[in-house]
Amino acid sequence: MNWRLMLWSGLGLAAVFLVLAAGWIVSLPPATAAAAAQPVPKEEADATIAALKPPKRQRPVVAVIAVNDGTETTDYLMPYGILRRADVAEVVALATSPGPVTLYPALKVEPQATIIDFDARYPEGADYVIVPAMHRDDDPAALEWIRSQAAKGAIVIGVCAGAKVVAAAGLLDDRRATTHWYYLDQLRERHPAIRHVPDRRLVVDRGVATTTGISASMPMSLTLIEAIAGREKAEQVARELGLGDWDARHDSGAFRFTRPFALTAIANTLAFWNRETLGIELSPGMDEVSLALVADAWSRTYRSRAVTFAADGGARPSRNGIRIVPDEVTARWTAERLPETILNSRPARALDETLAAIGDRYRTRTADFVAMQLEYPRRAAP
Repeated sequence: MNWRLMLWSGLGLAAVFLVLAAGWIVSLPPATAAAAAQPVPKEEADATIAALKPPKRQRPVVAVIAVNDGTETTDYLMPYGILRRADVAEVVALATSPGPVTLYPALKVEPQATIIDFDARYPEGADYVIVPAMHRDDDPAALEWIRSQAAKGAIVIGVCAGAKVVAAAGLLDDRRATTHWYYLDQLRERHPAIRHVPDRRLVVDRGVATTTGISASMPMSLTLIEAIAGREKAEQVARELGLGDWDARHDSGAFRFTRPFALTAIANTLAFWNRETLGIELSPGMDEVSLALVADAWSRTYRSRAVTFAADGGARPSRNGIRIVPDEVTARWTAERLPETILNSRPARALDETLAAIGDRYRTRTADFVAMQLEYPRRAAP
């Protein structure tokens, strides 16, 4: 009798859970078609460039900080790779502690210095500090170092959910700011003094800049190049990246938690028996920006993850000098590999082609699901 009672009670609770879950899903908004984002007025664009001018040196120093146990892949590698490609600044990839940095959702790298090393080399501080999204927003070493750099006059740039870290350092109160759509409510709740600015991929206010989602690292980096070295140089780098144009315009209303987003996350999570591991063979000179975008996107499908491999455990230097540590050591990869043609593409093209490949493999809804996580306005693949 007790067994039957427990069974029926369990079934009843499951039924209630399913009804509540169904009600929650139905309450979510449907997918919203992206509207054409309105151009940024010239006066505002000029003011952004002026606000990002190098505060100290003619050839500025840019520090990209990470915490070793979890920093967002593209937030860390894209600004580093683009700014190093432009060769308009001294760019250093840092970590709070010695040892490799585990990036999420994919890749592992060797930082070029610790924050202590950096302070010894540049006691007057950086010109720019780029703060990616981190696994935790309250790492004491990271927060103290970011505060100290701001006090020395550095412009602090919170990329994507890195805005939460910048806010935790106390640098966003009473400032205009933005962040990744998924974390906006959380940021407002924890820091009500922040003034959110919608429909902008990049917002600058009194020495602190913030951006929207992960893919905003590209226009942010190009805007920074323009502020340092002029429009012509930024346009040259944009062409090398595969971008025809860029600015701060954005349709914030197109990025939110929707019914299709939730259903895709649930469906792909439940398909656990059909999960795939896709290999990326590391080779010296790989473009770290394309690598980051490809590995990041494939690792966000909830159906697959990208791992790197090499014949030995030695780190491989990227195109712009950051060393990438293989996830697995093997001379033969028996599972499927991600094609080198995409990995060798220009970064903007690599992302578009990757989203198209994800759509072909797991249906368009999964490609849209990944693009939503990246806060990326999708373009048709060339």
